[in-house]
Amino acid sequence: MSLHPISVLKIDRSFISLAGINSKNLEIIEIIVALAHKLGVDVLAEGVETKEQLLLLRKLNCQYGQGHFFSVPLNNSAAEALIMENPQW
Repeated sequence: MSLHPISVLKIDRSFISLAGINSKNLEIIEIIVALAHKLGVDVLAEGVETKEQLLLLRKLNCQYGQGHFFSVPLNNSAAEALIMENPQW
């Protein structure tokens, strides 16, 4: 059994932002995703704001995303209500 000091690699919003996804940032995102998969950890992309960004991240096999595309920041009860709605992105 191998233990990893990390469980998730997070892609900073600066790589995902509307102005951020260029060819160099795309390569960095691909490398982060590949590294995470090689290490057996999940990948979370911060700052997802558009459906196009989400589709690109899915295409690159990024498992998780967070950002205004999904919701503005919520308190506990509002987050629970959103989860109960079971939105499909």
